[in-house]
Amino acid sequence: MQQIKTVAPSVRKSLMNNWMLQIIIVVILAVIPFITGRPTQNMLILIFCMSVFAMSYDILLGYTGVISFGHAMFFGIGAYGISIYLANAKATMGNILLATLIALAVSMIISVFIGFLSLRVKNTYYAMITLAFAQVGVILAEKARHITNGYDGMTFRVSSVLMNKMLFYYIALGFLVLSFIFMWKFTTSPTGRVLVAIRENEQRAKFIGFNTLRYKIISTVVAGAMASLAGSMYAIHMRFVSTSVLGVAKTIDALLATVIGGMGNLYGAILGTGIVNFAGEYLSKLAKVHPIFERWYIIFGLLYILIVLFAPQGVIGLIKKITNKIAAKSVKR
Repeated sequence: MQQIKTVAPSVRKSLMNNWMLQIIIVVILAVIPFITGRPTQNMLILIFCMSVFAMSYDILLGYTGVISFGHAMFFGIGAYGISIYLANAKATMGNILLATLIALAVSMIISVFIGFLSLRVKNTYYAMITLAFAQVGVILAEKARHITNGYDGMTFRVSSVLMNKMLFYYIALGFLVLSFIFMWKFTTSPTGRVLVAIRENEQRAKFIGFNTLRYKIISTVVAGAMASLAGSMYAIHMRFVSTSVLGVAKTIDALLATVIGGMGNLYGAILGTGIVNFAGEYLSKLAKVHPIFERWYIIFGLLYILIVLFAPQGVIGLIKKITNKIAAKSVKR
């Protein structure tokens, strides 16, 4: 009993410090629009949207241990849902909300269908099946040129309220915060703990009595729904959508962000997204300094390899490792 009394306060203190740190970060992000220009604001809005997409992918890869190469399909459904609806209707807040909900419902239905169809097979085959579905989505978007304008993409208008970039910045920040809270609640719930058990050893989870297929479908539905919402926010921000939102490259972006930041950690997905986007932005600008930076993807690929080799738990894992070493040294002293 004495041990419990001494451990509990330290745990509560750790959690409180964690939440305090998050609040400080959110406050800093809230102040940024007043001290930076429009380009930085646009970059951060993009990071907010893509962070939610990366977190949704982390639910599959990091928490459930399921590899998907077609996760961008749900992102694309959200983006195209907004663009197609607003291209044929008035750009009011009501229509935007309705289009988002329709895209969300479609994503959830398709995720259930794909889950029942493909989650019964091994992860390698599941990855290939999801890739096939994503490619079908790209082909459909290209062939339906009279609706989507094919590879050329389509533009659309949004509500005058959302055209205010300062206001939309705070909407996107609020979207990120609420999405994080929802997914954090989900991953720390009993369902989320079962998903981690499936990731660690699915056969053992089955032996205990869990219906692993049902839990993996739940994971797919939640991940697909959040990816759809991220796609809708992305489309509203860009006011342009092309078939690239459905392609495997978009899924790879989420995969890179998740692995670089740290799998099985929502903070890692956000940090990884920030690293990927800022690295891409500023490495490409260095092309004016030296032509080698025109191939910045090669440099970023090398960075990715180094992280996988020397920090397999990502940047968040590396930070935890360093802080634990520092704490251990301070205790010894």
